[in-house]
This record gives sequence, C-alpha cells and structure tokens, in this order.
Amino acid sequence: MAAKVLIATYSKTGSTKRVADQLQNLIPGADTFEIKVPAGTFPNDMFATNDVAKEQIDSGNYPELAGTMPDFSKYDLVLVGSPVWSAAPATPIHTFLEKMAGFSGKVATFYTHAGTPGAYEQVFEQWAQGLNVLPGHAGGSNLQQWVDKLL
Repeated sequence: MAAKVLIATYSKTGSTKRVADQLQNLIPGADTFEIKVPAGTFPNDMFATNDVAKEQIDSGNYPELAGTMPDFSKYDLVLVGSPVWSAAPATPIHTFLEKMAGFSGKVATFYTHAGTPGAYEQVFEQWAQGLNVLPGHAGGSNLQQWVDKLL
C-alpha cells in the first residue's frame, strides 16, 4: 500500500511553493496544504520580517496560523516546506509543528534559501520535538532521490 503524503508549505516569496509543486508532481496522490498566517503578521520587507522572526524566537511568541489544520491522522508522511530565515525555519513552521503534536507518522522538511541554510535542519528537529523526523532536503536538485528514500 502506498504511503499517504501531505505536502505542507509556508512560502513568503514563492520559492518554497515551487519546490512543493515539484514534489506534488513526483508523489502522485499527495495532498497539499498551504501554511498561512493572518494578514499583517509580517512586513513585506524581508529584512524587517527577519527582525520580527528573531523577536518571535527570542520571546517564544510564535505567530498564529490562519485557517483550519489538516487531519494529520490521515497521513503516513508529512513534508513540511519552509524558507530559511536566519538559519532557522520560518516561524510559522514552529506553530505548525506544535499543532502536529501526537502525530505518529513521519515528518521531513524541505527548504529554500538565498545563502546558507546554517543550522536549519537542527532547529527544525528541535521544534519537531516528539515527532519522527527524517532527513530533510535543501530544495532544488535531486528531489526524486530524496522522495525515493522517504517512501
């Protein structure tokens, strides 16, 4: 029986969404979910957004998510896509992972970055505490090989 997969993505500029679209083409039957925050949560300027995200991490006051969360119990694997913000996932990912508490399937992250991912995957694992986290992927090339390893 094929694994039931959810591709959940937070994408501020569209780069991470493009990788999610590629993954959807590689995993027939995968469901998609857009991780959203309420309007006005982040400024349009990326430098200002970075400052807001750092403040959220430092204070532990992560953003609320907009919309209804998916029923995680329907899935064997959840792929979580995010841009890299200061060597960490975008802060809405923290909130999303909290909402996944108790999920018994597997979780893996894919991410996009303009520079270096730094400690992104380690931070993702910390935020996913208690979840079964598989190795992540830095978007772009070799997606098929990564998907084959996960499935």
